[in-house]
Amino acid sequence: MAITKSAKRAIKVSAKKAFTNAKRERTMKDAVKTLRKSVSASAKTTKTDLQEAYRALDKAAKGGVIKKGTADRKKSRLAKAVAKVSK
Repeated sequence: MAITKSAKRAIKVSAKKAFTNAKRERTMKDAVKTLRKSVSASAKTTKTDLQEAYRALDKAAKGGVIKKGTADRKKSRLAKAVAKVSK
């Protein structure tokens, strides 16, 4: 239990950051999942889904939820999967 005023503030800030990070991570995972589903179904909406996944991955990397290299690797693999389907 926090006693000092600064410790109480730190708990609030930490909770807010945890909420934001969880939301970013959930958004990222949902976008990637949606793209994977549309790729497996060979849907035509893969381009817009790819853009959404890129946006979500970049935001997650910018916010520190995942590392930049991880985001780049995921984007590369997703683009490869979309290219394979669009042939």
